[in-house]
Amino acid sequence: MEKQPETAKVPFTGNITIDLDQVRKELGHNSDVGFREFFLGNTGIRASIIFLYGLTDKELINKYILKSLMTNFPERHEHREVSLKEFITNQALTISDLTEVNNLYDTVSKILTGNTALLVDGIQEVIILGTTKEKARNIEEPVSEALVRGPRIGFTETLSDNTAILRQHGCNHNLSIIQIQVGARSKKELVIAFINDIADPALVDEVKERIKTINIDDLPESGYVEQLIEDNYLSPFPQVQNTERPDRVFSALMEGKIAILLDGSPFALIVPVTFSMLLQSPEDYYERWIPGSLIRLLRFLAAILSLFAPSMYIAFISFHPGLIPTKLALSIISSREGVPFPALIEALIMEISIEILREAGLRLPKPIGPAMGIVGGLIIGEAAVQAGIISPIMVIVVSITAISSFAIPQYSAGITLRILRFVAMFCAAVFGLYGIILFFLLLCSHLVKLKSFGVPYVSPAVPYRISDWKDFILRMPLFMMKRRPKMLHTRDSNRKG
Repeated sequence: MEKQPETAKVPFTGNITIDLDQVRKELGHNSDVGFREFFLGNTGIRASIIFLYGLTDKELINKYILKSLMTNFPERHEHREVSLKEFITNQALTISDLTEVNNLYDTVSKILTGNTALLVDGIQEVIILGTTKEKARNIEEPVSEALVRGPRIGFTETLSDNTAILRQHGCNHNLSIIQIQVGARSKKELVIAFINDIADPALVDEVKERIKTINIDDLPESGYVEQLIEDNYLSPFPQVQNTERPDRVFSALMEGKIAILLDGSPFALIVPVTFSMLLQSPEDYYERWIPGSLIRLLRFLAAILSLFAPSMYIAFISFHPGLIPTKLALSIISSREGVPFPALIEALIMEISIEILREAGLRLPKPIGPAMGIVGGLIIGEAAVQAGIISPIMVIVVSITAISSFAIPQYSAGITLRILRFVAMFCAAVFGLYGIILFFLLLCSHLVKLKSFGVPYVSPAVPYRISDWKDFILRMPLFMMKRRPKMLHTRDSNRKG
């Protein structure tokens, strides 16, 4: 934890000269800190405000603080029953956000987050006024999770906006939002959201404990939180789901899950998570159950192709050509004539090229990024075939693999499959189909043991719960999904309606 300076432990004296000197020693070297000294009306009582340029709302300070205290402040008489502090806080100041602190450390912390500190001669406490000027972008459609049908609204970098979006989703008296301060040196606000009469209290306590154990200087993005609270940091699979979509978050809350939102990040975290959740999209529920189920099946097929297509090609070409139909085998052999590399090297060249093109497309400016990825892939593939380095069938396999990986709705899940694809390719190059089977068994063994906040990662497949299969590989009609997932141990297992 951050070590506080010795002066931070000293309380204010009530003598404005001494107190201002203490604040100036802490903040006076910063050019963006403003000190404004004045008198309370015609009383002759000295006062001062300290604020931060750029983070504070100057109009709010001028209109509701300085004007109230300098121009509209009446002369106090001895027969007044209320103290000076009570009169200032309860009658003089017309500002809603108002708190009191009595030490230097808390005062400096409040000033540096955009609040204004009011020091008055004769008052030992410092009055903190909420004058932070919000600098936020407009609420826009999420970029990372595009939908054909669904709400066009996404989270922003402002925590108060994000919690307001959750509140606006619907009037729910049981929506609990708990705020926690995180970061040892750079303090940030973090919010844990859940439905009080649905979420498992043990799960809520577990999330709180993991959040409180975070000990790091700064948390610039919710990805830091995700890495610090996950169950198994050695696993390639994401154990926390991230999303920009409020509708996905609220749907998860209604199932009994918990959401984590960090100030400064538009990505909310959802726990616990299962692998099937990473292949689901909110659009599955906005369409009728038959097209929703077929599209979800298509995603599962795309995940399998993205993981195993290149390794299957390597295994059949290098070890098991007899399993390929004769005409197809002859076609593949003729297309590979003159290719100087074995199947593994051929696949690695193309896969690495595709990964580099994909990464380059992400980093380039938006107008040319997608075009560069498509055109670059076509040009490199065609040139490699013409040069006799790569066979045409290899280009087809890699293209199908790349397109399948784009069908994964969760970016983090797509990265995991891309990593494991290379492991499967090396297993296929060494042992053929037996290597792929061995890799698959090891992968299944790891997934069965993996948990996310106590929930099995491959649930409801393992452990087998037939009632939860209504929203697993297929999405059954809404009227059939009357119960919440048993794996979450919710307080209220029945959905209303």
